[in-house]
Amino acid sequence: MSTNGQKILELDGIHTAFGAVKVLFGISLDVRAGEIVCLLGPNAAGKTTTLRTVLGMVKPTAGRIHLEGERVDGLATPKIVARGITMVPENRRLFARMTVRENLGIGAQLRKDRRGIQEDQDRVLNLFPRLQERLGQRAGTLSGGEQQMLAIGRALMAGPKVLLMDEPSMGLAPILVEQVFETIKEINEQGTTIFLVEQNAQMALRIAHRGYILRGGEIVLADSAQNLRDNPEMREAYLGG
Repeated sequence: MSTNGQKILELDGIHTAFGAVKVLFGISLDVRAGEIVCLLGPNAAGKTTTLRTVLGMVKPTAGRIHLEGERVDGLATPKIVARGITMVPENRRLFARMTVRENLGIGAQLRKDRRGIQEDQDRVLNLFPRLQERLGQRAGTLSGGEQQMLAIGRALMAGPKVLLMDEPSMGLAPILVEQVFETIKEINEQGTTIFLVEQNAQMALRIAHRGYILRGGEIVLADSAQNLRDNPEMREAYLGG
């Protein structure tokens, strides 16, 4: 999807701590409308904490977060979701005893626009025909790949302006990883801005427009995806030489 250059999500000098343990040290980044931006780095760098801070699940100790120019840090998570930020969480976190249809409905629970909800459900089922076949099936009985489809579909049902994705390839077979990244690209091309945390740097940089590298709670590198792929230091550290 072409990007229009307007900053839609901005983090400015964000510090986050869990009690006495500091996790993020003044990170600043932005995501522009129409982009896929990836946040990469080693385990325990603070990537998931960054997403949880954006979504209001963790409160920053300093700094500001803006969505379309308006501050959202300090708002409760449901209010941030209602403003237009949704997350596909790590490990999917579906309601296992509920059906596929019911899980999708939960994604839209803060919305009132019935027509828009129906349009988004049609879009999700076009993206994932497998879910169409399993609407009445309990989520807990789906395969890992189908559960990831449902987790993405549920997030899209909120009609997000920015879709946060936390490790979407985790635990999937290699052939499914390819499919998931193709789907992320397609969702972006249909108009959804995406901020992606991913362990698989190679795949993430293949579909992203830009990337940030987080190490020890600090941004140590920021560049276009192409430049990050070509960066020798980056290749050695994250792309396997």
